[in-house]
Amino acid sequence: MDMEGRHTYTGAVAGKLGIIVHPSCAELGRKIDGYIKGWRGETDEVTFIVDSKCSRFGSGEAKAQILETVRGKDIYIIADVLNYSLEYNMYGHSNRMSPDDIYADIKRLIMAAAGKASRITVVMPFLYESRQHRRNGRESLDSAYALQELVKMGVDDIITFDAHDPRIQNAIPIDGFDNIMPTYQTTKALLDSTPDLVIDNEHLMAISPDEGAMHRAIYFASTLGIDVGMFYKRRDYSQVVDGRNPIVAHEFLGDDVKGKDVIIIDDMIASGESVIDIARELKSREANRIFCIATFGLFTKGLGVFDKAYEEGLVYKVITTNGIYQMPELFDRPWYVSCDLSKYIALIIDSLNHDMPISDIIGHYEKIQAKVEAYIEGK
Repeated sequence: MDMEGRHTYTGAVAGKLGIIVHPSCAELGRKIDGYIKGWRGETDEVTFIVDSKCSRFGSGEAKAQILETVRGKDIYIIADVLNYSLEYNMYGHSNRMSPDDIYADIKRLIMAAAGKASRITVVMPFLYESRQHRRNGRESLDSAYALQELVKMGVDDIITFDAHDPRIQNAIPIDGFDNIMPTYQTTKALLDSTPDLVIDNEHLMAISPDEGAMHRAIYFASTLGIDVGMFYKRRDYSQVVDGRNPIVAHEFLGDDVKGKDVIIIDDMIASGESVIDIARELKSREANRIFCIATFGLFTKGLGVFDKAYEEGLVYKVITTNGIYQMPELFDRPWYVSCDLSKYIALIIDSLNHDMPISDIIGHYEKIQAKVEAYIEGK
């Protein structure tokens, strides 16, 4: 099946479908449920969402409850560990939920299933602690341990998107782990929101903000048939600021960007300061419009930095997905474009529930080529 079509089921059902939606993913979960109901011809009254809740005692301690049977069901637990909008009461004070809190809720929901489900899959669009994916010196190795912990609890498969370092799957080499790239979805969002792109080497270029993201930029550039460049981050390793070594300078490797539209590709935008520094460097080299595409937009220091960058002409558009929480005011920004992953995730869940391969769904090259051709012909 293609991204816009319907399923033709050929596999046996792994179990009656059940989707446990953590409150951090409430809206995304409803959309996923709606797509699957439509494909299966179910009425509005039917839902695949399992009734559950995660509650807190006044001390801040918590518990998860599944309020209907999951015996024999193929269960998918969906959670956004970065949804900081959730709050709970503790000793009379309101506290925002941290990634640790939401990850603990995921484990509670797994425990509540108590071995009754036929299969458990955790769908975590942003992989918990994925920025702490490797050890440098005497420090914790959080993401690897979390993956091992979930497997030990009985999770059969873990689905995530654009992991900060895909090699993290080596932590559980013989267990289910799918790191899925939303390249088609972000490309579609770019083309649908920008009617005047000229897609060739003379007018468009893909840029990696650092060496770690180079594989993303290379794949993106190869699907569009354009050149790729890279910035190298020179850091001061003698100090640590906000958990990282501060960047001293950005060194550019690549062809001349003068007069070209430039697309900066990365897995996430955290504070945004780094990508704006790169945009400033590109503008100093007389680049034309600058687009920033990232799977996850964290905006940890607010939207003001991008508002200013947009006003100064440094950044033309920013495209991120709804795989994590999006602050409501983000949608009012003229520079922002949201990329919806709900249909993509629904396709993956629907296929896996029928024990069908997902290679055709997550394979993007031909889909992107067809989209680009249609875009060019439609001008």
